[in-house]
Amino acid sequence: MAEADWSEVTYIGKRQQKSGTLKTPQELNAAQRKGLEIETSKKFTGGQNKQHSASKNTAKLDRETEELHHDKLGLDIAKLIQQGRQAKGWTQKDLATKVNEKQNVINEYEAGKAIPNQQILGKLERVLGMKLRGKDKGQPLVKP
Repeated sequence: MAEADWSEVTYIGKRQQKSGTLKTPQELNAAQRKGLEIETSKKFTGGQNKQHSASKNTAKLDRETEELHHDKLGLDIAKLIQQGRQAKGWTQKDLATKVNEKQNVINEYEAGKAIPNQQILGKLERVLGMKLRGKDKGQPLVKP
């Protein structure tokens, strides 16, 4: 049996330091004393726990996003939906069931808070029997 060489030491899980990188202040001071050239560079947002840095154009973005908004349903159409539903003697839940939507959707449409969806408006037109889009809103829907 060969005898193991006990003078050799193996470190597991310890990496050798890259040459040229000085991490501790002691290493930096030792290099300065030896007269070696030292290059320092500051990393952008170095040492901060930030994923994204604040942009210089934040105010500009805020102004742009305030101008962008979704068009809401007009109150004239909201009133037409409400009048058509009441003329048939239905509750909001009844109308929602007939157009296969939630009662909350009908509530938003009647309050004028909803963003108009053409498919839902088409369903409401068919069920209520009146036009909700185009020039002659409120007129009876003529089936082709």
